[in-house]
Amino acid sequence: MAERHGSGPAPRGPGGGPGRHGFQKPKDLRGTLGKLMRYLGRYKAHLILVAALLVVSSACTVGGSYLIKPLINDYILPGDFPGLARMLAFMAAVYAAGAACSFGYARIMVHVSQNTVAKIRADLFSRMQDLPLSYFDAHTHGELMSRYTNDIDTVSEALNNSFGSLISCTLNFTGTIAMMIVLSPVLSLITFVMLAVMLAVVKVVGGRSRRYFAAQQAALGAVNGYIEEMIEGQKVIKVFNHEEAAKAGFRRRNEVYRQSATRAQAYAGAMMPAMGNLSYINYAITCCVGGLLAIRSGDLGGLAAFLQYTRQVSQPITQISQQVNTILSAVAGAERVFEVMETSPEEDAGQVTLVRVTEDAAGRLAEASYDTGAWAWKTPDGALTPLRGDVRFDHVVFGYDPRKTVLRDISLFAKPGQKIAFVGSTGAGKTTITSLINRFYEIQSGAITYDGINVRDIRKDDLRRSLGVVLQDTHLFTGTVADNIRYGRLEATDEEVRAAAELAGADSFIRHLPQGYDTVLGGDGGNLSQGERQLLNIARAACANPPVLILDEATSSSDTRTEKLIERGMDRLMAGRTVFVIAHRLSTVRNAKAIMVLEQGQIIERGDHDDLLAQRGRYYQLYTGQAELS
Repeated sequence: MAERHGSGPAPRGPGGGPGRHGFQKPKDLRGTLGKLMRYLGRYKAHLILVAALLVVSSACTVGGSYLIKPLINDYILPGDFPGLARMLAFMAAVYAAGAACSFGYARIMVHVSQNTVAKIRADLFSRMQDLPLSYFDAHTHGELMSRYTNDIDTVSEALNNSFGSLISCTLNFTGTIAMMIVLSPVLSLITFVMLAVMLAVVKVVGGRSRRYFAAQQAALGAVNGYIEEMIEGQKVIKVFNHEEAAKAGFRRRNEVYRQSATRAQAYAGAMMPAMGNLSYINYAITCCVGGLLAIRSGDLGGLAAFLQYTRQVSQPITQISQQVNTILSAVAGAERVFEVMETSPEEDAGQVTLVRVTEDAAGRLAEASYDTGAWAWKTPDGALTPLRGDVRFDHVVFGYDPRKTVLRDISLFAKPGQKIAFVGSTGAGKTTITSLINRFYEIQSGAITYDGINVRDIRKDDLRRSLGVVLQDTHLFTGTVADNIRYGRLEATDEEVRAAAELAGADSFIRHLPQGYDTVLGGDGGNLSQGERQLLNIARAACANPPVLILDEATSSSDTRTEKLIERGMDRLMAGRTVFVIAHRLSTVRNAKAIMVLEQGQIIERGDHDDLLAQRGRYYQLYTGQAELS
């Protein structure tokens, strides 16, 4: 199947954050929070300590402001300077204790959050390794990568800062309101009226800000996607002199992004000044009314303490609004992560396993150590069947979507050591047949047998261990040349790696690399030619030494000299093995024992090269160039 490419991680919010304002609300807030709490539950003692530190920190913040009342009434006005010094020292100790508690809970939450996120990330990666190939067909690479980047980053940020800040702000706000009521119920009414106005401003300005930030993120995604596409297509752009058109396309998208970002930042930037001005108005009114009340009551210290609370009370409102947005965004990200983690893993009910065997003098098979003997299938009752490579399809029907059939009544057999080729137009079902041998997908009806055993009864890991695959599109991993060859069989020795490279015809060019087999490859082998990458791909399959090979012919994008090297390597690799070849060049399959011509999911012709030419049918048309082969 064609590989599907994503457009990269989801766009991030202002300042590099994961969409603070244009957040997505979670579908199941309670359920997702419950799952997060199960991860956090491993740190119960840490969280209890964090809760205690938060309470003490908030108590110190709120209580420290209240100490202004006795400071003025009991020490400054009477002129008790020794007492004033003692009170100032006590206030300093209270605020220092609050600062220490804030530092302590922040450090603990960093430890808890990073360990929690690391566990979530590990569980997510582990689950992805167990998902069926059909899941990756249905989701783009960028979509899946965004789970590790954007979504987990939002969870990390929320656990690091937002949860603790939200609780701290809530405690501070609640404590401040309580102390204001204790100090002056009359002045508190003025504050409550102004708080209602502030909340209305937060709702109106914040709502518009979120809408514009959502538009900004969409525009940013369009700009990033366009840039990515233009960078990848630079060669085509220059070949067709398309530079000016590319610039014009970028200018249009960039202008849309500028307009969206301007509106979003304007509203976001207006929030703090608006709240600040309303806070100053509240402070001024409170000063006037409070001054009159203080003249009548003589409680100057109480007024000073109340005014301090007035300055503090508006800060938590904006902070709580911001933290709630961040937490909702984090929960939505966690929800997407958990959706992947809760996807049903690839089913495998197979019980037949692959083992090493030796043969005694009487010809009986017995299990042997890993590094000796040949391979055999072992059934649950202990019976052993030699692995020979006899693969058969019996009236197989299959569709990626059960409502749309791709293969119709496919029957074929490949005896041990035979080479079977599949030819036909794009979408005829060639690659699908080879994917079914690996059990990447499950058939709707019919049966596929391997050495007389239904592949459904063979454990998938063992089934795939017995198969070697050489794809047209190579994929090399970051690591040394030897490591990439050894990927075919991780326990292979250095001598076996070199033997596999020699069999594939890759040893010569490997020895000319700067560090030979220890040369580090990066960027999918970008420092190698296409032909060299394909030779390493063949060497990897040779290292696995499987009895059955699946070859998606790999010479179509190589020059003539490299093509001959690859063909020689593939010929040596195919010797003595059952081979299934997806043919893109008919000249490479003329020596196949049987050639299957597929059209619209059915085998319409079969036979060897000469037989099919004599039939003067579809194969004849493809071979003589009267029809197109893809």
